[in-house]
Amino acid sequence: MISRIAQGIGRTLGRRPAPEEEGETRPISALLRIACLALLALFVAVPIDAASVRDVEIVGDSITLRFDAPVERASAFTVDDPRRIAIDIVGAHAGTGGKAGGRVATIRQAQFDANTARVVLDLTSPAIVKGGGFSTDGRSLVLEIDRTTPAAFTRSTKAARRVFEPPVAVRAAAPKRSDRSAVRVPLDRDRAGGPPLPRVIGARGTGRPLVVIDAGHGGHDPGSIAADGRQEKDAALAIALAIRDELVESGRVRVAMTRDRDRFLVLGERREIARRLGADLFLSVHADSAANTAARGATIYTLSEVASDRVAAAVAARENRADVLNGVNLGGENEDVSSILFDLAQRETMNISADFATLLQREMATKVSFKDEFHRFAGLIVLKAPDVPSVLLETGYISNDDDAKLLFSKGYQRDVAQGVRRAVELHFARQLASN
Repeated sequence: MISRIAQGIGRTLGRRPAPEEEGETRPISALLRIACLALLALFVAVPIDAASVRDVEIVGDSITLRFDAPVERASAFTVDDPRRIAIDIVGAHAGTGGKAGGRVATIRQAQFDANTARVVLDLTSPAIVKGGGFSTDGRSLVLEIDRTTPAAFTRSTKAARRVFEPPVAVRAAAPKRSDRSAVRVPLDRDRAGGPPLPRVIGARGTGRPLVVIDAGHGGHDPGSIAADGRQEKDAALAIALAIRDELVESGRVRVAMTRDRDRFLVLGERREIARRLGADLFLSVHADSAANTAARGATIYTLSEVASDRVAAAVAARENRADVLNGVNLGGENEDVSSILFDLAQRETMNISADFATLLQREMATKVSFKDEFHRFAGLIVLKAPDVPSVLLETGYISNDDDAKLLFSKGYQRDVAQGVRRAVELHFARQLASN
């Protein structure tokens, strides 16, 4: 049902918004904003007792936010490139925009987390919040903005948030967050409940970290094909199984595989398996290909909506097409709805993924050759779980005869697996030490 609604929205509007900073919303049409905010009620648990952002009004350099009940507090901060002022309202859920004016070009709203609404003001010129406060009844917040220089605005993005609290009496009387809330429903669960969850093996006890290994392609999707006819899906599965066996042997983590045989999964299902299992790390295994048959070496990808280079963009385009067969999108993956979930994700997940990519290359490089630019960024659908650190490992070029021989050799598969094992052990050891 969600996928059908999302596809209808996508067909009607036919465009994809650009990524934003700090999990904010994107500039989208009024129709899409209303439809997507309705869908967000399915994705984010919003306390029933929370107030609503009823209206946002701008008169000159004065911004008034009105609520239908008292809220807990608010904070404002600036974000550059493009210039924006973001306002987080704790104890509230988002409304549907507002009337722009003055230095504000557009107003956008979305639910940042279960208890926080975010209002984003896109600016026509550099401006900062110079003051403000709540009304005596706590049902409105007035902020005063003032123009500034581009350099001063950039400096303001590194400053602490400005925090605003309603009167003490209002805070004491405000409804407290209730445990009664909507259930958070993952994006892909509408497809007959999603694929069956795989068996978790390895270390005993639910307290051990869980690594989900994804063997790329499968079934009717062979992936790239070597000159001798061997297929990427088979190399990916063999390497993924070797990694599984190494991690199980370590006895330090729990392990699950999205597929352990030759079967097809759409990209969203692979990501969703990791999320439904509550994975601590997601590793997708692939083999690269290129028109230049001399290209060799492994590469590691982490998520970014902006590709790091043309090669990364081409890889993302190729891998993301795995859900399309004879022109039919098998994934039901609506980019506008997916991007909203990505907007709500914490930046920390992407940072952890990037850190693990560096560690993974270091531990594998003793026996596995990498390209000079070993870490690339791309908008790969399979990596878009907002709450699971995820990397995609291209283990070599199947389009290169020498790499292809390695990809299908037991020795190379073991070398890759042992490097992954060391990286995984160090990754979770570091997390344990930091905690």
